[in-house]
Amino acid sequence: MSNSMGIASVFVLSSLLLSPLAMAEESPAFVARNAEFSAVHQDARETVAAQQADAAKDVPQTASKASVDANADS
Repeated sequence: MSNSMGIASVFVLSSLLLSPLAMAEESPAFVARNAEFSAVHQDARETVAAQQADAAKDVPQTASKASVDANADS
């Protein structure tokens, strides 16, 4: 009998402890915070993509300049 009461009390306490987390996901402040994080992460992704594109654009120019310099030395 005490074992089943212990199990029942664990379920009740866990639902009481976890209910604020469930409510937080639906609150306007939580939604606004997630939207802000998403915007910041999107900006970071765009910045990294732009830097990678610039780096990829610079690499062929460097290689072609090196081959031109090598041909000029010959």
